[in-house]
Amino acid sequence: MAVYVIPKRLQRVWDTWNIRGAVLASLCLQILLIFLAPSRKRAGGYLITIIIWSSYLLADSVATYAVGLISNNQGDKCDRVRVDDALSAFWAPFLLLHLGGPDSITAFSLEDNELWIRHLFGLVVELIMVAYVFTQAIPFDFWLPTILILLAGIIKYAERTRALYLACFANFKDSMRPKPEAGPNYAQLMEEHSSMKEAQLPVTFVIANEPERLAKSSENKKYMGTDDTTKEIEILRDGFKFYKVFRGLIVDHMFSFHERNESREFFFQLKARDAFRIMDVELSFMYDALFTKMATVHQGYFGYIFRFTCTALIVVTLMLFQSHHKPNMHRFDIAITYSLLIGAIILDLVALIKLIFSDWTIALLKLPKALLPIYTIHKSISFQDRWSKSMAQHNLISYCLKRRFKWLDRVVDYIGLKEIFEELMYKEFLSVEEELEDFIFDELTEKAEEAKDTISAKEIYSSRGDRSVLHYTCRPSIVASVGENVEFDESVLMWHIATDLLYFENTDSEEADNSSHVDRKYHKKCCKILSNCILHLREAWSTDLEEAHKSSNIDKKNHKKLCKILSDYMLYLLVMRPSLMSAVAGISQIRFQDTCEEAKKFFHRRETIVKEQKEACRQLLSVDTAVKPVEIKGDRSKSVLFEACMLAKELRTFNVDKMWEMMSKVWVELLCFGASHCRGNAHAQQLSKGGELATFVWLLMAHFGLGDQFRIQAGHARAKLITETTISKETD
Repeated sequence: MAVYVIPKRLQRVWDTWNIRGAVLASLCLQILLIFLAPSRKRAGGYLITIIIWSSYLLADSVATYAVGLISNNQGDKCDRVRVDDALSAFWAPFLLLHLGGPDSITAFSLEDNELWIRHLFGLVVELIMVAYVFTQAIPFDFWLPTILILLAGIIKYAERTRALYLACFANFKDSMRPKPEAGPNYAQLMEEHSSMKEAQLPVTFVIANEPERLAKSSENKKYMGTDDTTKEIEILRDGFKFYKVFRGLIVDHMFSFHERNESREFFFQLKARDAFRIMDVELSFMYDALFTKMATVHQGYFGYIFRFTCTALIVVTLMLFQSHHKPNMHRFDIAITYSLLIGAIILDLVALIKLIFSDWTIALLKLPKALLPIYTIHKSISFQDRWSKSMAQHNLISYCLKRRFKWLDRVVDYIGLKEIFEELMYKEFLSVEEELEDFIFDELTEKAEEAKDTISAKEIYSSRGDRSVLHYTCRPSIVASVGENVEFDESVLMWHIATDLLYFENTDSEEADNSSHVDRKYHKKCCKILSNCILHLREAWSTDLEEAHKSSNIDKKNHKKLCKILSDYMLYLLVMRPSLMSAVAGISQIRFQDTCEEAKKFFHRRETIVKEQKEACRQLLSVDTAVKPVEIKGDRSKSVLFEACMLAKELRTFNVDKMWEMMSKVWVELLCFGASHCRGNAHAQQLSKGGELATFVWLLMAHFGLGDQFRIQAGHARAKLITETTISKETD
């Protein structure tokens, strides 16, 4: 008696539904991806990421598996379960169409783009399998619709393969390569030189370098006097213009001094909000080029022709199938076929609408009259935000105070989910407010105005808090905390803890002015009166007085709040985004865990007193730090807990407002250093995870010419032959 591991009833259900279920599942995955995948650049949560990742992987696997089932089904004589050979042969090209994927996602990560050869090979293999199914079913009634869908599937799959090819880093870098330039005609120039020498004419060579044009200072005049819709269109088109240039940041492209100065001059004229909106557009185009088919379809007329051809082929196929006689076919199989056809048409129409009314169309369109209606429809069907507009927060002291279960830590560590678990448990999110954008933009504008040339720009680019500190004080202990002898991750940890200690310090002592005991409200009132007076006299007084007015308006910047936000954000980047900060992270993970361990020990001894973060900070500040910790503990532990306490005590000797002003500037400088020293591909990867504020800072620094990716040599040299009669010939 035969024993069945799988019950015959279940096996019968499987035999009946395997092909039908796989084909329908493939269609459902395509629908899910086309609508859900675009949310990747606006949300970086684990739930949405897991859903998209699972759908992305399953879409290819299910479609390939279904083609295999169909080829295996050919010739099956079990009439009660088999799908009609003609119908299954008609289904097979739909799976090739599904393997082409939706426009909204071609790659889940940057590494997928490097596998374009694998997808090209996959196209060939799938074509062979579909051709096998087709030949096995011959002769059959649906040969013409099958060929039409096969052509549409080939176009779709080829589009995806080309999108991956164009987005792989080697080809992306090649696309930024300038046209070949031979330079001046050396042979002709020397020939003329020799002939002049033979004629005994005094002649000399003069090399004329094109002068570097300095960018103008900020005037914030761009987009003034334009209505909102026109302004939005201009921002989008300007964003595309700069995307075409600065996409090279991703592949470490070197920019010319012309590109540097053009960008600087443009961004000096912007307000902070407009600058961030332009960068928002730029990064959105970068995302499309790296992770979708948009750049491929919009590359030229062929992209549009193939796209409309594909849609037309599917529509014609539906008409042919509808008019065709369908004898001896199961109703459910016919319903599945209609689902595939209608589903394919809907998916293609959705893709077509998104294509026509996309950012790319508005940026590339050369018909001014069509811009406004297209933009109006684009705005109504698109999300307003192009990125998450949020920034994660992670706090060391809060992390150490939270109650933890050791057994749970061991379990998640054992199964390799410790990092994900800690992000879910100990990470918070804040919205990126305009106040923060304004502050970062103002700080970078100020630095950019100092960077008149590429050499001074590199000096500013290399500073990591020391320039801001030296502007306020020369105290060795404070300067050393951000100096070259201290690693970047150590500086971030020390300043993070010091910021927390001072943030939660006693409110009364924090609000008291170090130089006097004047009432706080009266003091603020005086500042407001003085500010208004200075504003009234600004046009008559000198530029120095304007600077004084700017510094007196301290409350508008709310430096204390900004310090806290940037401090927690930088710790999040350092600890939870090591791939993004790998170039500057050093031994951040070791230093963080040692500091946490020392903090936990300290709080455990005072468990009855320390219940919340504010009290924990007070207890840390109460520790006597007359002797440096390294002299007592040695360097076995990399903890910087009490070094941070010493730094906090040193900082609180300043006037409160000056202290927070200095610290906020230091944090911006630390953020700029960290963001600008990360590799471009690390920033590019974040575009598919909701985006990062650090990526905007990295791009803004590049726009202001603050970096090492700009050529120092200016202009194209032109050689001239000069005679005494000042007759010269110029050759290019």
